[in-house]
Amino acid sequence: MINKVGNFEKVSYKQFKKDMESVFENKYTDADIKKIYDGIRLPERATKGSAGHDFFTPVDIEISTGETIQIPTGIRVRMDEGWWLGCFPKSGLGFKYRLQLDNTCGIVDSDFYFSDNEGDIQAKITVDAKTDKTLSLSAGNKFMQAVFIPYGITYNDNASGVRNGGLGSTSLK
Repeated sequence: MINKVGNFEKVSYKQFKKDMESVFENKYTDADIKKIYDGIRLPERATKGSAGHDFFTPVDIEISTGETIQIPTGIRVRMDEGWWLGCFPKSGLGFKYRLQLDNTCGIVDSDFYFSDNEGDIQAKITVDAKTDKTLSLSAGNKFMQAVFIPYGITYNDNASGVRNGGLGSTSLK
């Protein structure tokens, strides 16, 4: 039996617009961003045996060897406590282009949903091919996959912090 532990949702338009403007500056008009937002697809599994939920790029992207791009997905995930979402490049893109996430594996905690950025899952990707290659993806193409993974804690765990922020927000002093 497969555990059902969460649901993907879109962040608000206001949050998505803020993230798009932050990442892409003046590349897209307000009307463009609204059209992109309306076209966001929630992650989904391709087959009943798939572990990963495929993420779709909301915009066209083109990156060459050594280049990096940040992608606000407009997606958040509500999941049961005791689970985390691991984000990885699509296997085929990793194989063909050495596509990698800049943080090697995205870790989305269950309380990220409640953060100030509404839990918007963003991906920063790099093509690290050993030959000169360019990766071109159209909006709606798969680029990343995410797997729900259970975790445990120590018996003497006493964590009491509350998340109040997005990426890197738990880097407490």
